[in-house]
Amino acid sequence: MIDLPQPTGAELWPPEEPGPPARLHKPWRTLVAVVEVVLAVLAGWVAYLCWHDSVATVVTRTDDGAALESHRYFGGLLAAAIGLGTVAALLLVDAVRQLALAIRARSPKPKA
Repeated sequence: MIDLPQPTGAELWPPEEPGPPARLHKPWRTLVAVVEVVLAVLAGWVAYLCWHDSVATVVTRTDDGAALESHRYFGGLLAAAIGLGTVAALLLVDAVRQLALAIRARSPKPKA
């Protein structure tokens, strides 16, 4: 059995860079959250339009008068609707995150 020295972990991470700590509380994140919600609503609306435009009903009449009804699905529009719905969901999740960071993430006040 070969016994190799195992790293302790200290040399695996780069040293901390000097400088001020990053602030998470930035009020402009509220504006980013609002823009993301607007874009999510727009993406959801376009997804709805794509979904309903992706189905075409075809009615064929036979010689004896029977009506044969079938539905044709357009895969490109279905894929676009699913993709836009996914994008809308991701935008909403990120909007909640941005709003939480804008409102709640404040630096702790020193205790007197």
